[in-house]
Amino acid sequence: MLGCFRLSVVLVLASMTPLALAEVERVAHFQGEPSHTLEEALENFSQGNAQLAEILAQGELDGSAIFAVHELTYTIENALEKLREELEDLAEVLEEVHVASERNDAETVQDRGEIYLETARKIIP
Repeated sequence: MLGCFRLSVVLVLASMTPLALAEVERVAHFQGEPSHTLEEALENFSQGNAQLAEILAQGELDGSAIFAVHELTYTIENALEKLREELEDLAEVLEEVHVASERNDAETVQDRGEIYLETARKIIP
């Protein structure tokens, strides 16, 4: 069964015209701007959204505008992925503060609370 599926995929790919294959390659090669840090992610997210809004404000979108949106989404997706990771980490730190507060552990509340706030303030000052 798996062999039939693989053969089907090969046949479909073989039947594609060179132009269609070029389109697949062109679309697949974008990586977007990386977001290595929370600060980069916030900046890329903000700038990417501003650029997207600017493009959408044009009204009728031609092929080049659609292409620009397509390329831009890679940067925004990278930023969102980094933000998701950072928010998960932030939630874990907040949980440590929460549990420490239940245990009346002032030292952990103070230490981890400050770490929580340091990151949280980067997101919303």
